[in-house]
Amino acid sequence: MELHDDALLAAAAGGDADAFAAFYRRHLAVVVGYMVRRTGNPEVAADLAAETFAAALLACPRYRPGVTAARAWLLAIGEHKLLDSRRRGRVESAARRRLAMERIELTDDDLDRVEELAAHDRAHPPAALLDAVEHLGEEQRVAVLARVVDERDYAEIAAELRCSEAVVRKRVSRGLARLRTQLRGAEA
Repeated sequence: MELHDDALLAAAAGGDADAFAAFYRRHLAVVVGYMVRRTGNPEVAADLAAETFAAALLACPRYRPGVTAARAWLLAIGEHKLLDSRRRGRVESAARRRLAMERIELTDDDLDRVEELAAHDRAHPPAALLDAVEHLGEEQRVAVLARVVDERDYAEIAAELRCSEAVVRKRVSRGLARLRTQLRGAEA
């Protein structure tokens, strides 16, 4: 039987390396895909993913099940690492240093694997997410997909939909709130 993310993180907080390894394998493609999409650079994405998981391993004793879904918690850590790297102009390695992890120089095969993981993540979004997006109203679905998936500006979306930016922002906000509610219900 496959353990739920909350159980894996609880076990990892207690020192179970295999539990964290299972959590890592389960979410690696998502984190790498996210970082590749945000940076456009497989090497930077790999460094950010490594730092994200190292920070998550250090932070797992502070993870609180039921407050935030494990994947959202992990991606929030990743987003912080990404923002820090942009602010500093480099990827920080503090969490990896605390864990005495050496930086691995990536080979061409490694970079191909990063691209493969990113492509897999794009091609295989979680079924619950796809279902939740399908259940959004047409206006919210179009706005959310244009803003979040296509990463388009509000002004551009508003022009295409022939409405104001405020209306697009409201549709995106309400759509994302509805997705969060639906996905929390699916995890329970």
